Amino acid sequence: MAKVIEVQNLSKAYQLGSFGTGTISQDLERYWARLRGKEDPFLKIGEVNDRATKGTSGVVWSLKDINFEIEQGTAVGIIGRNGAGKSTLLKILSRTTAPTTGTIKMKGRVASLLEVGTGFHPELSGRDNIFLNGAILGMRKNEIKRKFAEIVDFSGVERYIDTPVKRYSSGMYVRLAFAVAAYLESEILIIDEVLAVGDAEFQKKCLGKMSEVSKGEGRTVLFVSHNMAAIQKLCSDAIYLENGLLRSLGKTSRIIDEYLSNNTAHQAAYYPELPPEHENAPCYVSEIWVEDTEGTPLNEIPVGASWRLRIRFKMNRAMPEFIIAIGIRSSLELDLRTCWAPKTDLGEGWYEALFVEDQIYYAPGSYSITVGLSASEKSLYYRENAAAISIAEVTTAALQNTIVRTTGVGLLLNPMRINIAPISPVEA
Repeated sequence: MAKVIEVQNLSKAYQLGSFGTGTISQDLERYWARLRGKEDPFLKIGEVNDRATKGTSGVVWSLKDINFEIEQGTAVGIIGRNGAGKSTLLKILSRTTAPTTGTIKMKGRVASLLEVGTGFHPELSGRDNIFLNGAILGMRKNEIKRKFAEIVDFSGVERYIDTPVKRYSSGMYVRLAFAVAAYLESEILIIDEVLAVGDAEFQKKCLGKMSEVSKGEGRTVLFVSHNMAAIQKLCSDAIYLENGLLRSLGKTSRIIDEYLSNNTAHQAAYYPELPPEHENAPCYVSEIWVEDTEGTPLNEIPVGASWRLRIRFKMNRAMPEFIIAIGIRSSLELDLRTCWAPKTDLGEGWYEALFVEDQIYYAPGSYSITVGLSASEKSLYYRENAAAISIAEVTTAALQNTIVRTTGVGLLLNPMRINIAPISPVEA
């Protein structure tokens, strides 16, 4: 198949802090180097975009020396942690920002949906914006008219099609924007995480449509998402970015496995970076860790072994009908378990909640933990992917013993054992 996207030595640098490099003399030095066709001298001291370190340079590489090729009709997923450079790459491919160095060769028209409202004029109606986007793509008015009914039907906003889009909800905005990007005749379709704004039903429709345009119409799709199940279902190939560098590319299943095994964002022990105002919040979580039944912290749990999750949290004021809840999700974003403690009235102070799991047998792999705090049916604290559980392989004999122990009707309905107890400030 023909190559429709070729990226060679692509890099994008950003200056941190104030505009420019800091002084007039430095700006003149950069300008003189550019006139002579020389490399920007200040890019030589640029650092990779690692958010976890303070660094010593005012220049960071959002992307650095990226090289890849994509063939026509291929659906490619782009994965990586927040700040890895995924959105920057899509913006460069969509030509909404320019690279610092490197070249891009693209064949065909590009339709992109990078954020809510991309390419829409807020004062124009939905109808006018459909024709505006088509014109930007180089389509004739008659071509857009032929697609108009399909776009409106897919988006489900027919009642509001003659209303200015500035009055749309974010969900309506995304529905119409995706329909425009998917149905207008472009050879390359670029979609960022913006689909997360829509409801589950619409997300399913979008994935189906992207699969259709890729496999059925031979169009190329680039899709950024943190939903590994969606990437696995839609994309045959994937690109894994880390701190602005291309860590790996290849078949989707292999890249997802590598990403999940190397993802250091989620650890068995979790200590959130608390904002300055946390002491004024009604309550907040300070620590989460996974341990065995003896209380020893673990990074890995033998398959079939019992384990428990300890959550330390602070109540800044007394709360009636307080609830702490957790969710357990597989590496492919499938929700497996949701458990919550009974409503209880808690006073001000430090507490620990202990969730003990000895009911369900989990297959080897990685599982993420979501934690939430609420009172009087009002959410007060919520954190997805707060910590992770890694289940490890064990011997066949131990596995057989585990299967016997966990076999039983209604097993998945059995709740985890939960206990909440106050602790002293010294322990906290």
